[in-house]
Amino acid sequence: MADKTVIVLGTATPGGGFPAYGAPYIETIHEYDSTLSIEARNTKGSTENVPLLEANKLDLGLATGEVTYEAINGIGQPRAANLRIINATYSQSGMFMVRAGSPYRSISDLKGKTVVWGAGSSGFIVLARYVMDGLGLDLERDFKAVFLDKAGDGPPMVLDGRAAAMWGGGVGWPPFVAIAKTPGGARFVAPDADEIERIMAKHSFLKAAALPAGSYPGQDAPIASVGSWPFVLARASLAEDVAYRLARALHRGADALGKRLAQARESTLSNTLAAAPRRDLIHQGVLRYMREIGLVS
Repeated sequence: MADKTVIVLGTATPGGGFPAYGAPYIETIHEYDSTLSIEARNTKGSTENVPLLEANKLDLGLATGEVTYEAINGIGQPRAANLRIINATYSQSGMFMVRAGSPYRSISDLKGKTVVWGAGSSGFIVLARYVMDGLGLDLERDFKAVFLDKAGDGPPMVLDGRAAAMWGGGVGWPPFVAIAKTPGGARFVAPDADEIERIMAKHSFLKAAALPAGSYPGQDAPIASVGSWPFVLARASLAEDVAYRLARALHRGADALGKRLAQARESTLSNTLAAAPRRDLIHQGVLRYMREIGLVS
């Protein structure tokens, strides 16, 4: 319809967590604000979405906390000036998944083995580099690294034995679901308590995070690891009123979004405020709505 504001949201490769989040996110926004029309676009993920936003070639884009951190601090790239936060998505901790019957129970067990790190431009790989670096390891030097075109290509490699493990994380991440639901099931390999301390000592922007029990079939206990919060980012030039309407629809539709996708229960404006590296990185339109509901003064 002519009166709708069309917004393009960059997600990631098919079969990954960002497209799985994007669909219910868009459905919920549409339900609670009929003036917005969000179109999902499959991209290569976080490391493509950020430069596309910087170049005003996307309106919104999903990005992991690590990629966002590097962009706003100019690590390995010019400092990003055109990024603003619409909302935090859900806490995301990184870990490996192996077949339940495999002999691998620690990160050291996986050294020298074939590991699927995910889609080559995925923010999960950026997280993996920081986590492994905190342990004095390198993805390609210390493992037989596999980088994919699509995250969904990873589970078959673990299941048929071509790979020992796949790296990923978050509640309900589709590749982990695909591995865990097979006969025989799966098991997680994550940093132990000492390793978590070592990682956070070297990379203080990473936080201790746990994968809740029951996040995957057969997982009856929480899994401790480290990670951060991914974000729905916007180009800074996105109209303030559009960002305001997005925040309002997200706030009003919080319950509906949580019912559509369990991990999206964390996609609240209060979590966004807590997860944002700095308040000035939150889009002015979102801050305007936060002030309206009394979340900020």
